[in-house]
Amino acid sequence: MKELLDAEVWIFDLDNTLYPAECNLFEQVDVRMGSYISELLKVPRDEARGFQKRYFKEHGTTLRGLMLNHDVDPHHFLSYVHDIDYARVPADPVLDDALSQLDARKLVFTNGTRRHAESVLERLGLGHHFEDIYDIADADFVPKPNPEPYRDMIARHDIDPTRAIMVEDIAKNLIEPAAMGMKTVWVRTDHAWSGDGVNDETVDHIVDDLSNWLAKVVKHGA
Repeated sequence: MKELLDAEVWIFDLDNTLYPAECNLFEQVDVRMGSYISELLKVPRDEARGFQKRYFKEHGTTLRGLMLNHDVDPHHFLSYVHDIDYARVPADPVLDDALSQLDARKLVFTNGTRRHAESVLERLGLGHHFEDIYDIADADFVPKPNPEPYRDMIARHDIDPTRAIMVEDIAKNLIEPAAMGMKTVWVRTDHAWSGDGVNDETVDHIVDDLSNWLAKVVKHGA
């Protein structure tokens, strides 16, 4: 595991990665997505949910499907769906301490917005650790796992992928980083989509609790 501490850059996904999936922020986002689609397409909520899940599966994000199929303004959509209560995200002193001891550059790479990421990081007490947030707008609204945002993110931040680690809760989002030469960490959750794409070639480390795992890494190197 020495390669973990030798890495120059750690890249973290945000949702269900830097905070536990049990916080269930997505429950609120999910409801607001359904409301938005129902109003946009003038369909009942159950039909709207069908569009929501199909677009997520086919395009990586519901937003991408709405943009391609219904010419939705991404800024308006994201502002609406992220108008949520962040109070259920607690501060994480264990992860704060572990990140403090991790001698590497640290970035957030999210399919969400910068504003959403900043709100989450403020609640966690972790914002001061990260040199930047690469969000969906930076990616021109092309989400992970498409290759383009990964390539743009590493070019923009001058990252050598072979000296970087990617941490994600959705395993298929680790396929491209692994192909680039990054070491990968899958934060396993109970969500149905979390394990899509899991295999030995794309996932180097599987963890259930990022905070405690990273605390052990920085303390023992394993």
